[in-house]
Amino acid sequence: MLYIIIAFLWLSVLFYLLLGGADFGAGILELFTSKVHKNETRKIMYRAIGPIWEANHMWLVITVVILFTGFPKVFTTMSIYMHIPLLLMLMGIIARGTAFSFRHYDAVRDEMQGVYNKIFRFSSFITPFFLGVIAGSTVSRRIDPNAVNFLDAYVYSWLNPFSFSVGLFTVAVCGFLAAVFIIGQTSDENERKRFIRKAKIFNIASFAVGGLVFITALLEKIPLVDWVFGNPVGITAFVLATISVFILWGIWNTNKTNLMRILAGFQITMILLIITWKHYPNIVLLKGGGYISLIENQVSDKTLNALGLALIIASIFVLPALFYLIYSFQKIKEDALKSH
Repeated sequence: MLYIIIAFLWLSVLFYLLLGGADFGAGILELFTSKVHKNETRKIMYRAIGPIWEANHMWLVITVVILFTGFPKVFTTMSIYMHIPLLLMLMGIIARGTAFSFRHYDAVRDEMQGVYNKIFRFSSFITPFFLGVIAGSTVSRRIDPNAVNFLDAYVYSWLNPFSFSVGLFTVAVCGFLAAVFIIGQTSDENERKRFIRKAKIFNIASFAVGGLVFITALLEKIPLVDWVFGNPVGITAFVLATISVFILWGIWNTNKTNLMRILAGFQITMILLIITWKHYPNIVLLKGGGYISLIENQVSDKTLNALGLALIIASIFVLPALFYLIYSFQKIKEDALKSH
């Protein structure tokens, strides 16, 4: 049952990156869109991210529940030493959700609409940025359980070039996912070409910031190169991700939008596999060579069995409903396009 739970944990993180990433990317695209196209981009984004918006944070909740219930030492360590970026990320989620609702459902259309738009766009950047910062910090060996002052314990654990570069990489990936997702959501050819350009730009940005991640890892003596190229799984995943990039760039001007989405999602899946495989099951790497392992720090078998059973039963009921939700929104969009 332990390995089933770990699989649920990994998949929850993956789906949050894919679906939540596309959701956050919608606001990121708005943020980096010229004033001329901002309103049109906002309208298209609102239609497109509907099914994702309704359920994206479910994956984050599942991740937190799994860590809290099954691996409390991992949960408490991250909650204590990462409480500042975690708080900033959660504030971003709350601000973003509030702004998203008010800018669409506020009965009064006044200057506050501009405030809502700005909050939505900037929180869409801040949230995935600090999500990436947290992810980078857990493997940077900056978390120091023996720290004796506030800065060493709660600031320098995440305030470093490597963690920030991972944060920027996460932002670029979210923008890329959103742009790819939106390509098939508009019937206007000019808008379609505009989002293809956006997808290309964010894909290039992902590669550029990815290079920065490797540079900062080398400077801070983080064995990222070994994680990627020091094992057959990492090498295979890197090669497959690279091949998918070439295929994606070869079909930009076709109508194979579903294939584009699959290839974009596949790239993110391979990236997550690369960065988690080498040091699995050590989910948190501590300063001085220590670590927190999923295998060595789980709760009792009785609790694990109950958690695993709950996850399996919940997936049987929740996943079909989620797929139907996505189908329903897609059907509404198709009917709306036909009516025009």
